[in-house]
Amino acid sequence: MTALKNDTFLRALQRQPTAYTPVWLMRQAGRYLPEYNQTRARAGDFLSLCKNPDLATEVTLQPLARFPLDAAILFSDILTVPDAMGLGLYFSQGEGPKFERPLREEWAIRDLAVPDPETHLRYVMDAVSQIRRALDNQVPLIGFSGSPFTLACYMIEGGSSQDFAQVKAMLYQRPELLHHILDVNARAVTAYLNAQIESGAQAVMIFDTWGGVLSHAAYHEFSLRYIERIVAGLKREHAGAAVPNIVFTKGGGHWLESIAATGCDAVGLDWTVDIGLARERVGAKVALQGNLDPAVLFAAPEVIRTEVARILERFGPGSGHVFNLGHGIAQHTPPDHVSALVEAVHQLSGKYHA
Repeated sequence: MTALKNDTFLRALQRQPTAYTPVWLMRQAGRYLPEYNQTRARAGDFLSLCKNPDLATEVTLQPLARFPLDAAILFSDILTVPDAMGLGLYFSQGEGPKFERPLREEWAIRDLAVPDPETHLRYVMDAVSQIRRALDNQVPLIGFSGSPFTLACYMIEGGSSQDFAQVKAMLYQRPELLHHILDVNARAVTAYLNAQIESGAQAVMIFDTWGGVLSHAAYHEFSLRYIERIVAGLKREHAGAAVPNIVFTKGGGHWLESIAATGCDAVGLDWTVDIGLARERVGAKVALQGNLDPAVLFAAPEVIRTEVARILERFGPGSGHVFNLGHGIAQHTPPDHVSALVEAVHQLSGKYHA
């Protein structure tokens, strides 16, 4: 297989020496880019965009045409998996994702089954393969999925939630039902990520967006336990190359040691965590990804540069850092400010890798 022209991101995830700190951004293909909005308008709606491999490829590549990023990430949505389980995903204007058939009845929970990614999620695999070809080995491609608990939050609530009342009621009153959902989700996510790897994803990331809403004990029992199962079941090599993985729990700063102990290659950090202290806690075990506050991108370029410098300095010299935001890019972020961020990371990080 042809070697990658820029493998800095993959090397950093494996804590190998790099010439500089690589950077990519969560939600780097999205609504802050005018070209994305034009493509989405052509698609008709968000879900149609996700399910069209040609258009998913187009929007995946758009930020790479603007910015010298060190990785591409598949354009898709974490809720494709429960959609493939038959829950009826749709998007309401201004309200986010919703499910027509949320999991509230015991019979529906017992009937939940693992979808075949090669059949029910074929459009995702086609997009991965197509994006890999289009990238032409310039930079690596990241595949991803939601964590079992995060998926369960949407599946039970029926959409986004302020308090996760339905999920937490099930967690404490009928924990065996939630465990059943999480077991099915864990098997589904493992199969889904492995199918992405076989289709061409060169790294994979697990987004545990809502794990941070749990208590200490509940996080370990209902979220991390299932992430650990997925990590253990992931393909670690494909086509002769290592396939590293990243685990990101938003609000998970209390549990970095536990996350690092799952066997993952890298831990994603949100912006509430000091990356220098995180490195002291777990940096001998895993790479770290993060963790600029996305709101910094609304500030002037010189402020962005200062904040980038601060994070690079806090991480310090050596390998094992992938620069990223602490969560996704906000919708109204000026694209020129993203340029300033990427430029600052590339210009300022070299001295830490000399």
